[in-house]
Amino acid sequence: MPISAIRLLLVEDDELFRLGFRVRLQQNADIESITEAEDGEIALALAHQMPFDLVLLDIGLPGIGGIETCRQLKASYPTLPILILTSREDPELLKRLIDLGIQGYCLKGIATENLILAVRSVAAGASWWDATATQTIRQILAKTTATEPDHNPLTQREREVLELLTESKTNPEIAQTLYISAGTVRVHVHSILHKLNARDRIQAVLIAKQQGWLSTP
Repeated sequence: MPISAIRLLLVEDDELFRLGFRVRLQQNADIESITEAEDGEIALALAHQMPFDLVLLDIGLPGIGGIETCRQLKASYPTLPILILTSREDPELLKRLIDLGIQGYCLKGIATENLILAVRSVAAGASWWDATATQTIRQILAKTTATEPDHNPLTQREREVLELLTESKTNPEIAQTLYISAGTVRVHVHSILHKLNARDRIQAVLIAKQQGWLSTP
């Protein structure tokens, strides 16, 4: 999916927050349209009426609530990327949302440039986790390492990009190999570094090799 025409559904009950997010998101030239919903019921109705490339979903919604909205969206549209907005730092909530299949999680105080990068990442098929969520994910993974030693937090596309990084390929070369744009490759690389807490590509490859996540020797 090209990241140059994102149709975004913004689900937020607070009108001032919605306005603030709209103003910030409109700084991203990749966004084609922003449709707003103030609760889960409206969001579900809109999702049934028109296609979206990304849902930016507040968890603290009235009515059926954000978690149930997320569950129903994923049940009806399993491949629809969902980026969670929340003011809560709750490990149990995050784990529940991950189990539902969300692609990203950020706090409402996120800087504008990071919000735009998160939207681009998730819409491109990658993922985005803020620092709090990343730490929580590490804790969750640490608890499951004994029973799931081969768990890999990367998406299939991110694994493909990482495999090509082991061959020292450039972004244009990776883009040509995978038939995606160089911009999309940059988004995937950023997501890989973010998930693996790596400072650069070389460290990301080393971490993945240590974990046994690469098929390349």
